[in-house]
Amino acid sequence: MSESEPSFDFWQDHSDNFLRMALSHDRMERVHSPDGYGTRTGECGDTVEFFLSLESGRIQHVAFDIDGCRNTQATANTVAELAEGKSVDQAWQITPEQIASFLGTLPEDHFHCAELAVGAFYLALSSLDKPAGS
Repeated sequence: MSESEPSFDFWQDHSDNFLRMALSHDRMERVHSPDGYGTRTGECGDTVEFFLSLESGRIQHVAFDIDGCRNTQATANTVAELAEGKSVDQAWQITPEQIASFLGTLPEDHFHCAELAVGAFYLALSSLDKPAGS
């Protein structure tokens, strides 16, 4: 990096939402027998898995597991945060743009992480309509 280029300080230059979502492990778990499950691997090689638990037609709990970077963790955690408590129909309205907006400082060259997380989440939502084992 040349002297004229400003350096990026992870702790100072990211939003509070980004830092909270990138560093929290509260929802990072593998759930056995979830109501909904979806997984997706991006062109970058990162993988996101979502596990959904429903109660009375609402998403009660969203857990995820990732094999990827902090940006992927931040976006997966944001999907979980925005989805919990919503109806399935409302959850389908979550978009990569909303994820990036919520995080505030997701690097532009990592927007694909938001697309990856939302894509895996959509697969989990679509699995809710299928009987177990299909």
